[in-house]
Amino acid sequence: MRPAFYLLLLTLLTAFPFGIATAQEMPLLKDSVIGILNAELSGESAKRNLEYISRLHRIRGSAEFKKAVDFIESRLREYGLEQIEVFQIPTDGKKMYGTQKSRMAWEAEFAELWELEKSGSGWKPKVRLADWESMPITLAEDSESGEATAELVDIGPGTSEKDYENKTLKGKLVLTSSSPDAVVPLAIEKFGAVGIISYQQNQKTAWSKEDQNLIRWGHLGSFSTTKTFCFMVSLKQAAEFQQRLLHGEQVMLHAKVKAGQHAGAYSYVTAVIRGTDPTLKEEEIAFTCHLDHQRPGANDNASGSMTILEIARALKKLMDEGKLSRPIRTMRFIWSPEIEGTIALLNQRPEYATHIKAVIHMDMVGGSPVTKSIFHVAGAPKSLPSFVSDVGQAIGSYVNKQTDSFASGYSYNYSFISMEGGKEPLQAVLGEFHMGSDHDVYSEGSFKIPAIYMHDWPDRYIHTNFDQPANIDPTKLKRAGFIGAASGYFIANLTEKSTLPLWNVIKQQSLGRTSQMVGRVPQLSSTEAANLMSRHFDYERMVFSSFKKFTTVSPEVTKDADSFYSKLEEAIGKKKGIVQTSTMVYKRNPAIKGPLSVFGSNYFYDHYGSEKARTIRLLNYQGLWGNEYEYEALNFVDGNRSVLEIRDALSAEFGPVPLDIVEEFLVALESIQVILKVK
Repeated sequence: MRPAFYLLLLTLLTAFPFGIATAQEMPLLKDSVIGILNAELSGESAKRNLEYISRLHRIRGSAEFKKAVDFIESRLREYGLEQIEVFQIPTDGKKMYGTQKSRMAWEAEFAELWELEKSGSGWKPKVRLADWESMPITLAEDSESGEATAELVDIGPGTSEKDYENKTLKGKLVLTSSSPDAVVPLAIEKFGAVGIISYQQNQKTAWSKEDQNLIRWGHLGSFSTTKTFCFMVSLKQAAEFQQRLLHGEQVMLHAKVKAGQHAGAYSYVTAVIRGTDPTLKEEEIAFTCHLDHQRPGANDNASGSMTILEIARALKKLMDEGKLSRPIRTMRFIWSPEIEGTIALLNQRPEYATHIKAVIHMDMVGGSPVTKSIFHVAGAPKSLPSFVSDVGQAIGSYVNKQTDSFASGYSYNYSFISMEGGKEPLQAVLGEFHMGSDHDVYSEGSFKIPAIYMHDWPDRYIHTNFDQPANIDPTKLKRAGFIGAASGYFIANLTEKSTLPLWNVIKQQSLGRTSQMVGRVPQLSSTEAANLMSRHFDYERMVFSSFKKFTTVSPEVTKDADSFYSKLEEAIGKKKGIVQTSTMVYKRNPAIKGPLSVFGSNYFYDHYGSEKARTIRLLNYQGLWGNEYEYEALNFVDGNRSVLEIRDALSAEFGPVPLDIVEEFLVALESIQVILKVK
């Protein structure tokens, strides 16, 4: 089958002369527009702004988060952006915004951790191990005020009662390898420890534990009724403690914290470049990011935040100078807290969800080679077929080719480099569906806003004290800025006239996805393979149909698309999917909007019950980011698909899953009224 398939692909490529982009060709924008954007976008400008906000510990609701908002507002005014607005959405730890329970603001005033040494009959300070003022990442988020002079006890993971055998913890500090919130139930609540010292390691990558000086950003439970504090230390410091404790040495520490939660608000800043069309200006193409995270948080996510600020500056300047025409649709720029802020925004201000038609989202886009980062221009979830992510990938492919030619000494048109940056090829990975940021909310089944998601992964310094401006590459910022600006500008100006070049791009993308699909077929049973092929071709046709959500499509392009897909289906052999009995249909509850996995809590666990939720088998079907099956299962609920069709769609997207497991999950969602039966 496979050799024949590739022969057929070659036939199709020959039969449809739609002009595959080379290193010298941009499929969607005129060369003059590329040159203008390349000349104006500045990686250095983005990095200068990044260096400022990396000085701020940008935690939700905090004074330093507000300083970051004020800084962006001042820059937007300086750059001449329009309709600049700073606003807040209240948080009190109780109010729900869709599926997100609002987390109270958290502030810290003082925190120090000292090792003590004996002095006569008492103890005196020996060395300061952690200090909020110099390194705020050493205090776990949501720590509460407290003070203790106490002995240190090593509890290892601290998540099982076996970890506490033959240990007395009352009134002592515990050393753990786990996340701070994971040890609270036993270490603090049951065994009486007064505080936590954690050396929790970073997200697992090939570089995990390689640098023993890294200190991870830690978290206590945002909604926990048990108030305690935790200091974060490096693996090197923890290993030193463990060796001394193993040899019977007493380790005495003094901890003091002034911090706590309070009612507050999610803060936002937004601005626009107004569209020119009397009707289409009501439609918006949004550039989004999340502004929060620990200090320094340079790549995560000062990089995304400052890159969209640079896009705003460059586009507005070029339009004011008459070098670029204004878009027909409005371009909006939004800075918000990650995920929780986006859920609150789209629920509290539904006009955003109504007007925004596409999102260009940036979360970690500046990692230099020292971070070991791989840049991604991600693909779309199958629940939301759209040409939007294909636009980003097509432009990303162009930048890949141009920068590879430049780095290799070959002929090129644009190097897309910054004078203070690197010269390596971009080598962006294109098309893989990745979760893990605010685009999950926009694209979720409640809102259905397609997104281009740009991000670095892996990154060995994410969420640590080494995520510093020194590790940010201005060239990478400029390239991400170009892909975002070019994508947004093209989509903002999409009309019937531009559907032909767009369709030529979609053909290429469709052939690429079809090739990947065929590569999966030999790994599946004949029944599952038939389901995969059937779902694949349905998806590809819906990608083309998504044009109509933006503009009319000429009869010629429509006819060509139908012919293309028909021939492709004939070449591969589209087959019917799985035949089983399942007629139950569910629809979304319009009163509950947002994904189930949120920040600080989980809507499903909170409402269904954590013990019962752990028995739901679909939650054990995990993808790259952990909860893809859960995320897409809910997204596929649309009032039309049966449970069987949802199972088929999930299996085609991620791999086979039994029908009864999908049914079990949907019945559980219906019991808490996230979804409703269609009568």
